[in-house]
Amino acid sequence: MHTPTGLLLELGIILAALSLLCALARRLGLSPVPLYLLAGLALGEGGVAPVPAAGEFVEIGAGIGVVLLLLALGLEFTISELTVSLHRHLPSAGADLVLNALPGALTGWLLGLDAGGVLALAGVTYISSSGIISRLLGDLRRLGNRETPAVLSVLVLEDFAMAAYLPVLAVIVSGGSWRQALLGVLAAVGAVSAAFAVSYWWGRHLGRLVSHPDAEQVLLRVLGLTLIVAALAETVQVSAAIGAFLVGLTLTGEAADRARAVLGPLRDLFAALFFLAIGLSVSPGALLPMLPVAVALAAVTAATKVAVGWYAASRDGAGERGRLRAGTALIARGEFSIVIIALVGVQDDRLGPLAAAYVLILAVAGPVAARFAGPRPTVRPVRQKRGTPAG
Repeated sequence: MHTPTGLLLELGIILAALSLLCALARRLGLSPVPLYLLAGLALGEGGVAPVPAAGEFVEIGAGIGVVLLLLALGLEFTISELTVSLHRHLPSAGADLVLNALPGALTGWLLGLDAGGVLALAGVTYISSSGIISRLLGDLRRLGNRETPAVLSVLVLEDFAMAAYLPVLAVIVSGGSWRQALLGVLAAVGAVSAAFAVSYWWGRHLGRLVSHPDAEQVLLRVLGLTLIVAALAETVQVSAAIGAFLVGLTLTGEAADRARAVLGPLRDLFAALFFLAIGLSVSPGALLPMLPVAVALAAVTAATKVAVGWYAASRDGAGERGRLRAGTALIARGEFSIVIIALVGVQDDRLGPLAAAYVLILAVAGPVAARFAGPRPTVRPVRQKRGTPAG
């Protein structure tokens, strides 16, 4: 088997550069995510140092990266606690939908976009980036914080809403019938409900299935099962990330601890490629004409996400600092917004650049705002029992 020299060289340079950026971020006390995103912008089409040979590999690795990020996040919680938290945060989900979808829809209407464009831009401004936020919570050592279940509930409920949204958007864009949209919505919602039921009632059997004394066996079993479930989720138009998250929720106790240990380095590698890929998908030259609109829209919806996080965390009894941390954690947009624009296509030459500029602004600004919303502990806190919030 012959591996192209260009691919090896570009990948080597990319990984070495990401290592330096990560070291710089750690020295500054920041998450490396914003620097990875900016590196992707520099290496993408129209950037200062394009990487054509490695582009396809990075794109594939990015898909695996978001799956591993959500799997790792699911391993930190239990399905029983999440079920209670989701029920508590239904009002938070309603506020999230109204406050964050309407600015995008209104902007699309003012720009004169068609119905598909208006609906697509509403989705872009509504959905936060599960991948970026899950990495951010880990980097800032907030997985055990009191406000984190509220953040997680909002993210999961957004993904549920996407299960209903994407079939409707696809029908409007393609000119299909509402009957097709309804069938797609029912299939997606039914699949999510079935997955939750399986996770809740038979999750303990899954833990026994992946358990093994050999770390290599644990890695292969957990990763294989997660990718299969993620693929099945995508088949019924549910986010692959939510499928991976459900797998993580079902693993408890020793099985979860072993999975975290063996998957950690692999998750970090592919997560770095995921953040890099978001930057690679943006052409700097195409951003400039729509940049003023993107900046204004980003400012408005950053504020509305902070309001949603503040409200959600208050329902969990978090203090003012915790509410602010929850709000700033939700600011980042990312992978799902890019997927929405890819689904719509280039029906309007303003929509793609506007969405790309908007996503890049908040994908960088979100982690920075979250970092300065609360002090970062100098020592990692003692790990608590899964699902037990910190005070």
